[in-house]
Parts: sequence; structure tokens; C-alpha cells
Amino acid sequence: MNRRDSLKAIGLSTLSATTILAACTPGADKATGDDHVEVAKTGRQDFEIARDESIAKTTFFDAHEMATITVLADLIIPKDSRSGSATDAKVPEFIAFIVKDEPEHQLPMRGGLKWLDVQCLNRYNNDFIGCTSQQQTALLGEIAYPFKAKPVMQPGVAFFNKMRDLTAIGFFTSKMGIEDLGYKGNTPGKWEGVPADVLKQYGLEGV
Repeated sequence: MNRRDSLKAIGLSTLSATTILAACTPGADKATGDDHVEVAKTGRQDFEIARDESIAKTTFFDAHEMATITVLADLIIPKDSRSGSATDAKVPEFIAFIVKDEPEHQLPMRGGLKWLDVQCLNRYNNDFIGCTSQQQTALLGEIAYPFKAKPVMQPGVAFFNKMRDLTAIGFFTSKMGIEDLGYKGNTPGKWEGVPADVLKQYGLEGV
């Protein structure tokens, strides 16, 4: 899916300070659990750094869950000609940190990952990451569009909405995602003098 269209569809409206400040290690092993993340230190208070470092050392997702999150994140925001994929922007590590920092995400995320595997096992006799890309996208197509989804798929819809939101937040608050948006931030203006037409209007040419 086109990532810029996806962002508009998601309608991101708020970002918590913790979400924006959370950072992830550049070399995290995708095959391990989620206890291999680092946190930002620049411009932060010591107690903030200590708290986040303590959170980062804990583990919530296991290796299989992290592998599933990695596949899902790249299906939501794949690499394209403009920028890298969600995993290139360290989105799985970001999500791993956020669910430990904001525990209200833990049950919905873990339950959703289990739901996804059960659906795939029943349909394809394999878990989600063991399915083919066609099988994966076929299932996601049934839960990615809430107004079209069948009632029986509503648990999957709720999970995918949260997964998509976290993926978009993680990507578009990363250096790569900000560059993808073309956001430049506040920049100083450059004074080039009074415009020539204004000087001419007041008879001040050459002054």
C-alpha cells in the first residue's frame, strides 16, 4: 500500500512525548526477543534516561512475536523508491519499547498476534510468518478495511488498526520517516532587502 495514502487513512493526530523520544538500537537482532533496545539520551533528564533504560532491559515479546511484528511492519510500510521499509526505520524495536512503556498495548498486541497465527493455522496449516506472501496479504486484506470486514473478523480488525497505528507512528517519527515526509522544521528567513518594485513605487531606486 502507498505509505502516504496510508498515513492519511490512519489519521494520526497525537503523539505522546514518550513515543517521540523512544529510540531503538541500530543493530537489534530481529530473531531475538525485545530486550535489545537503547534509548535517546540527548537533551533529556537523568531520571528520564534511567527509567527508559530500565524499561528497555525488560522483555515482553518473545522471538516469534518479534518476527511476526517485523513481517507485519514491512507489509504495512514496505521499502519503495523514496525510502526504506518500516524495519529499516527500526519500527519493530520501537513497538517493542512502546508496549513496555505503555502496558495498555500489551494484551491487545499479544492477543492479536495469537489471533493472526490461529487464523493462518486454520487456513493454511502454518503460522503467519510461515505463510507465503500471497497468503499473508490475503488474510490482511480481510482486516485492513474496517468498514468492509465481516463481523467475525472484528478481533483482527482491532489488532491490525493498532499495529498499523504503531507502525506509522514509529516510522514517521524516525529520521527516515521525517525525511520521507519532507518536513524541514523551523528555518530562519533570509533578508534580501526591499523588493525592487516597492523601491520603485516610492521613488527610492538606488538608495
